[in-house]
Amino acid sequence: MPTYAITMLAAGIGIPVLAAMNAALGRHLGAPMLAGAVLLAVGFLTASVVALITGPGALVKLASAPRHLLLAGLLLAFYVLSITAIAPKFGVGNAIFFVLVGQLLSAATIDHFGLFGAQSVPLSWSRLCGLLLMATGVVLTQKA
Repeated sequence: MPTYAITMLAAGIGIPVLAAMNAALGRHLGAPMLAGAVLLAVGFLTASVVALITGPGALVKLASAPRHLLLAGLLLAFYVLSITAIAPKFGVGNAIFFVLVGQLLSAATIDHFGLFGAQSVPLSWSRLCGLLLMATGVVLTQKA
């Protein structure tokens, strides 16, 4: 479990770095959408290599995967393209602030209802208070 937490902490640290770096690439290129496409291409290549190394047999199962689950790629593209275009104009901190609030709402809903095969974790009062406390913390970080 500590390995999971550390890995996700590193992923969380990487999200604002990703946003700032890709926004800078978009400014450099004068084309934020191209920067987003480059980011997705590099990510695709990286993920493909890792997938082939760690589970090459799984590729056969892709044909039988429920088609709606493939739409997650659209959500990734939406995130990458929107953060790349908006962060330079809105600020990385502001953009990530709204991303975090959205993640809290979405994660609580997915957990509560066990959507997409996720483990069901009911939204208790204590969990709701924790989420509100986290959201309050995110809001406070944006106050000057």
